[in-house]
Amino acid sequence: MKPSEKETDDFHRIIRPKNIYEEVKTITKLLLPNFDFSLVSRTYQDIIKLFKGEFVGYQKCDTDYHNLRHTQECLLEVARLIHGASLNGKAFSEKDVNLGLISAIVHDAGYIKTIDEQDGTGGKFTIVHIDRSIKFMRKYLAQRDFASDDIQFCKNCLKCTGLTVKINKIKFLSYENELIGKIMGTADLLGQMSDPSYLNKLPFLFKEFHEAGIKLYVDEFDLIEKTPGFWEFTKDRFTNELGGVDRYLRDHFRVRWGIDRDLGREAIEKNIDYLNYILQHHRSDYRRFLKHREKMELSESNPATSPH
Repeated sequence: MKPSEKETDDFHRIIRPKNIYEEVKTITKLLLPNFDFSLVSRTYQDIIKLFKGEFVGYQKCDTDYHNLRHTQECLLEVARLIHGASLNGKAFSEKDVNLGLISAIVHDAGYIKTIDEQDGTGGKFTIVHIDRSIKFMRKYLAQRDFASDDIQFCKNCLKCTGLTVKINKIKFLSYENELIGKIMGTADLLGQMSDPSYLNKLPFLFKEFHEAGIKLYVDEFDLIEKTPGFWEFTKDRFTNELGGVDRYLRDHFRVRWGIDRDLGREAIEKNIDYLNYILQHHRSDYRRFLKHREKMELSESNPATSPH
């Protein structure tokens, strides 16, 4: 049965609320009603300035995949997963949550070029962007008098976003640091792949890879064709490296929205189902169909409905 227009709108509104930061605050207050957002809000506003080219010493973001929206997506998923974990008996202090949210906010700062870096786009830093993000984070937090252990906590979280990183090799400061690190690594992937714009942004991802000299894909279509396989890789990483913390999403949606389903995974699978349809039926004009994904809702019985 095809979902109604209202059901489609509700689904997308929940997955990507209009004001992501306000939703992050709402979720965090479910966990810690008296949470002080001053540190997180200041960092969030500074990162907006960074991506807009209003932060001293840096240029405006010029990558179309790893942009401000992706940072917001990651932040939202971190908040959701921390909330879901707390519903499963995981205890977090206010400091733990502060550091987790701040880590999400700064996790892709490494894509932003300094005023002295003129050639190309920030995509050229893809391979080294985590190290660059850590460097930015260290300087930023040190200037705001964060303790060295707090900076190390955030560094460990940022390391967890590396796709080839062995989590058990990271020297976490505590169980909570490890759990939030795994949440970070999971949220980074969940955020981008559950976005209704995900398929339409894949060509931008290829451009970033190409500029960085990453040879995994022959061309744009090769990356798109291999994306369903990347989802299989991602599910395996969720389970075997990141501790299966994605399972906490379902409890978050149950308590926050009264919906006992993992809407995040459903959103990803809708994207992948539609991509498989494109690969099967519209290889020659795939770009046109990628652009229509955001406007469509596919039924379980007829995933081959064509956009017009």
